[in-house]
Amino acid sequence: MKIFGIGMQELLIILLICLLVFGAARLPEIGRALGKTIKEFKKSFKEIGSDEEENKSEEKKP
Repeated sequence: MKIFGIGMQELLIILLICLLVFGAARLPEIGRALGKTIKEFKKSFKEIGSDEEENKSEEKKP
């Protein structure tokens, strides 16, 4: 299984390094923050797309 060109062994090494650097107690906190960030990022893109569609529909009205 390859994710972004990274194999399972490389992914395990990265996770192990993160565990050593941040510690086991901080990893869930970092994961939650990263998840919230990604969620907000996707939400903002959806809002931008809907705003563009509204502008296009308003331009078509005479």
